[in-house]
Amino acid sequence: MGSGWFGVGAIAAGVGVALGAFGAHGLKARVGPDLLAIFETGVRYQLIHALGLLAVGWAADRWPGPWIPAAGWLFVAGIAVFSGSLYLLALTGVRWLGAITPLGGIAFIAGWIALAVGALKK
Repeated sequence: MGSGWFGVGAIAAGVGVALGAFGAHGLKARVGPDLLAIFETGVRYQLIHALGLLAVGWAADRWPGPWIPAAGWLFVAGIAVFSGSLYLLALTGVRWLGAITPLGGIAFIAGWIALAVGALKK
């Protein structure tokens, strides 16, 4: 189980680096500084939580139980909703997408709590 989460984290990190490069080189000339900053926030949180997924991969074999995989799924959901909504907002300029971003933030917070509970229960 741990190697699967570690793989997901590595993929999320690689995609985050690619998106960061896209933002720095391909998007910079196409959107204003405010939208570029929004895109960069999405990349930052994706990369942080890709590292969180690596931690989930490490923890899954060390502390088996339901909390660690829950943390992984919450991190994946957070990346999709938080970072994904920011990417779409920056690329399209559609501001209502910012209204769903906090749901991804809640998933991130819940993921860290689940990871902590999984570690502390063992």
